[in-house]
Amino acid sequence: MPLLCGLACAAVLAGGVETAPAPEVSDMRSWTPQQRALAFRSVEKMFPVADVKRGERVRPLPVADRQIAPTFTYGGQSHDVASFMAAQDVSGLLVLQDGRIVLERYGLGRGPDDRWTSFSVAKSVTSILMGAAIADGRVAGLDAEVTEYVPEMKGSGYDGVTVRQLLTMTSGVRWNEDYTDPNADVARVGAAVTEPGVNPVVSYMRKLPRAHTLGEAFTYNTGETDLAGVVVSRAVGKPLARYLSEKIWAPYGMEQDAIWLLDAGGHERGGCCMSMTLRDYARIGQFMLDGGVAGGQAVLPAGWIGEATGALVRTDQPEREAYGYFWWAQGDGSFAAIGIHGQAIIVYPAERLVVAMNAAWKDARSEDRYRERDAFVQAVRAALR
Repeated sequence: MPLLCGLACAAVLAGGVETAPAPEVSDMRSWTPQQRALAFRSVEKMFPVADVKRGERVRPLPVADRQIAPTFTYGGQSHDVASFMAAQDVSGLLVLQDGRIVLERYGLGRGPDDRWTSFSVAKSVTSILMGAAIADGRVAGLDAEVTEYVPEMKGSGYDGVTVRQLLTMTSGVRWNEDYTDPNADVARVGAAVTEPGVNPVVSYMRKLPRAHTLGEAFTYNTGETDLAGVVVSRAVGKPLARYLSEKIWAPYGMEQDAIWLLDAGGHERGGCCMSMTLRDYARIGQFMLDGGVAGGQAVLPAGWIGEATGALVRTDQPEREAYGYFWWAQGDGSFAAIGIHGQAIIVYPAERLVVAMNAAWKDARSEDRYRERDAFVQAVRAALR
């Protein structure tokens, strides 16, 4: 979802509740938390989307007998769950241990049945789908080259780039991910005017030059994830939303249909913007803890989860210290799917712990808010010991 979403956002917000009047659409940072909340749970009213269909069976998330009420101190301020949610503009917070709910809260007018946009949490879903495509024999492997599936990239900065290098964002291709710049690549890739008959992501990405030696430098790059989505879709011969439904959403037992944002050419954005319920966010984390098994079938190659969520490349980003295959990694063994404006699925495998959180932060990214959220997660871990 573009950060500068223009008249479509204004139309939705103007038709919203009285507490969320139409904002100045040129800068999402000027919106109130209520205005952001309305937009973040109404993506399908602003942009074209594809449905990710659930199945007949729902995987239960039973409520544990023991519920937790973590408290912590950050920046000299004491917090309980309610004050943390207020400080972080949280719309949903759910903690699972051993697949059971030990904490579930909602805010900003959201309820259990309301979907919320993922922003870059979708990248980690695309990683799962790449693993599934490899397990299905549709993608030859991590060392297969992008041009085998997207031949239009021959002669571009992506000529010679492997699937592994896409997944670790080490293609060396130049990219600007500045969310405050309306002319940055991240703002343009999903809405750029394209060449007739050419996938818009392919059209944009093949014009970018190589800035670093192939495989040496990590550059956080949403377009790279969009391109990975094109690889998967081409390889499996179907849209990402349908493949996700068939491989995970239906067989694993997600409780509601999800939606996935489409680009200007009608293709799902591999790098952004699914919308789902909070409990289904948590189920994604649980799916990873369950070894990537859905409906009794292994969806991912043997060893994929450990490799995909490991610290494969170092980053200079505030989210986490390392990166795997579109998953953020940390030295304590945890891994996370992270999206701007406060979206996260944080997993501690050794503790069988999943923390799912949605929010409506004013800024796309905030190192202070990341650290405060980390302090809350540590309080959750302490409360469960």
